Amino acid sequence: MIDMGAKMKTSVRCLTCLIVFAVAILGGLACKGSRNAGDAYAWVTVDAAYAPKDAVEEFIKNDAEMRDALPVYIKNYGHDPKILARFKGKQFAKTNPNVLGMFFKGLDDWMIVDIKYKTETEREVQRTMLYVFENKQWKVGDTGELLK
Repeated sequence: MIDMGAKMKTSVRCLTCLIVFAVAILGGLACKGSRNAGDAYAWVTVDAAYAPKDAVEEFIKNDAEMRDALPVYIKNYGHDPKILARFKGKQFAKTNPNVLGMFFKGLDDWMIVDIKYKTETEREVQRTMLYVFENKQWKVGDTGELLK
């Protein structure tokens, strides 16, 4: 005679193992996906041969050339409200585009860019810059950092 209680216990164990295995695989895939999302914004080397993608990158390159500070490294987040919400500067902290519009009356656009460079004494400096397009020109709106 077959012991139904033992068979049931074996089935429950197998089902539990399958659930644990599935959770482990799905958890691994979720971690891999979040890691790849962070790679969406990679550091780019701006040197004499670099072709800027927009007016802000051109401004950064020209400024670094004038200061004889090439190469500099940038991470251009563009016009990403999620990144703006993580920005903490001297004037703004965890802000949004509507608040920027109230502060900069002629605001047409904005952009967040990380800049990394070395000083004359070889000290590495990294800053997050908020650039604003106000009254038909790009300018620095604030400097700070991105919160995690």
